[in-house]
Amino acid sequence: MATPATRAEAIAALTAPGMPYALEEATALGRQVRVFANGPASLRALYEQTASELPFLVYQDERLTFREAWLAASRIGHVLVHGCGVRQGDRVAIAMRNYPEWVLAFTAITSIGAVAVAMNGHWQADELLYGLQDSGATVVLADTERLARLTQPQVRAALPQLQCLAVRTAELPPGVRALQAMTEAVGEVPMPPTHIAPDDFATILYTSGSTGHPKGVVSTHRNILAALLSWELDRAVGERVAGLEPPAVPPPQPGTLLAVPLFHVSGLHASYLSCYRMQRRMVAMHRWDAEQAAELIDRERLTSLVAPAAMTGDLVRVAQQKKYSLASLVTLGGGGAPRAPEQVRQIGASFAQALPNTGWGMTETNAIGTGVGGEDYLARPASSGRCALVLELRIVDETGESLPAGQRGELLVRGTSVFPGYWNRPEVNARSFVDGDWFRTGDVAYLDDEGFLFIVDRIKDLIIRGGENIGCGQVEAALLLHPDVHEAAVYAVPDERMGEEVGATVHGAPGLDVEALRTFLAQHLARFEIPRYIQLAPGPLPRTPSGKILKRQIQQAALAAHQGRVASV
Repeated sequence: MATPATRAEAIAALTAPGMPYALEEATALGRQVRVFANGPASLRALYEQTASELPFLVYQDERLTFREAWLAASRIGHVLVHGCGVRQGDRVAIAMRNYPEWVLAFTAITSIGAVAVAMNGHWQADELLYGLQDSGATVVLADTERLARLTQPQVRAALPQLQCLAVRTAELPPGVRALQAMTEAVGEVPMPPTHIAPDDFATILYTSGSTGHPKGVVSTHRNILAALLSWELDRAVGERVAGLEPPAVPPPQPGTLLAVPLFHVSGLHASYLSCYRMQRRMVAMHRWDAEQAAELIDRERLTSLVAPAAMTGDLVRVAQQKKYSLASLVTLGGGGAPRAPEQVRQIGASFAQALPNTGWGMTETNAIGTGVGGEDYLARPASSGRCALVLELRIVDETGESLPAGQRGELLVRGTSVFPGYWNRPEVNARSFVDGDWFRTGDVAYLDDEGFLFIVDRIKDLIIRGGENIGCGQVEAALLLHPDVHEAAVYAVPDERMGEEVGATVHGAPGLDVEALRTFLAQHLARFEIPRYIQLAPGPLPRTPSGKILKRQIQQAALAAHQGRVASV
């Protein structure tokens, strides 16, 4: 053990000039930001610098090393440039499951200076059409399921010039070419040469679009790399504060389970892109299944998993059955939505060595923002952690004035990983950024005296009952404290007298009693916060592809089922 450092001492030492994580001031797209002086200049540089012989991609019985993945991506890059006419700055879409080809295509697109458009794999034909038209993609790489939607008449008629390259498809529709045949025909070729600047666009990821059309979040190479190196710096700071030294014998290669879609930052950034510099193996699942996830962790001796609270909750329940050895797990990361404090405690108690970590981040911040893990997280299970060192946070009131520690307001963020704006949405950008470069997150939050962030709710996810503001997240956390409640969604129910009442839909163990649940909640919530309407779901609550509970859908179904009123069960 080395002598532990304070957090301030660790940050100063690790970010000093000449150090690997040295930070310096720079101008990026007109904004003053802190940048990593010694980091890769582009994603292409990241891939080239890490193309080792260590195992990288695992999918079922398929395995590729980092070097093999780079060579395979180089062939795709050659096909895109010379077979499809893709030029620097062109948008190329990916629409498929988490197959190895997703990773290889992304590597190729971002290495030739094009912009990778990560399409939501659950989108139907009209939604795919919207995304392709909005982004102006000239080429799309798609698997069988997505190809069937892309070749529907309305899509082909609207996008006659769109080039479709098929992945893992037995029968090719007219006008569609097979990616494998094209890459095999070119043989071993280098990645086409190009110059990529740090502030060139790299990706467009679409937000969930709960209202209106989804918005395309544009990120630069610098945005993404700042996020990846920020996680590394956070980890290095934590190790110095704990007094940890590099092990005398190198540990086995770490491995992570890719359990969330790559078209979300939790999959793309936290699970996939962070593997390169860590030289971490990544095992991809066809779709989420907690039992299969536990079996893969056991068999492959995986050390980490990043997933939303609903999915890590699934894994906790499997772990408690002790059917599989999950002793190799070191970290169980979160994201997408805050974990209930009770789940944080269950993670700490259910695994041999795995400690929970989580953070707050958005697609618009390239997944970083704040982070917390280990003992800090167990001590503050409701917190999302401290601010990343390349970002700044502010809490403001309705007039935009900054609020002191402990007071709740809207969370604003600015810094190196914050996206430059939404694709083709100048009017939305004008509303989303204030005071030049502060991005309005839409989250209600507060910072404590030590700089730990606590997300209270979404601004649009508050219930106002008789003038009292009730945070849905707080009520959900209380519901999840009950040992028989597995999932919970809390929402507003219109009420003539109070304006809104609290409604909840819960999924839990057989025999869950609603009145007993209300009695339990009385120990944890104020009387006005206890749901007046509780509906028991017959099965798991519906989720988005990234694992978030579809609260709006649940609320609408509950209201419709009872003609505007949720019947008390």
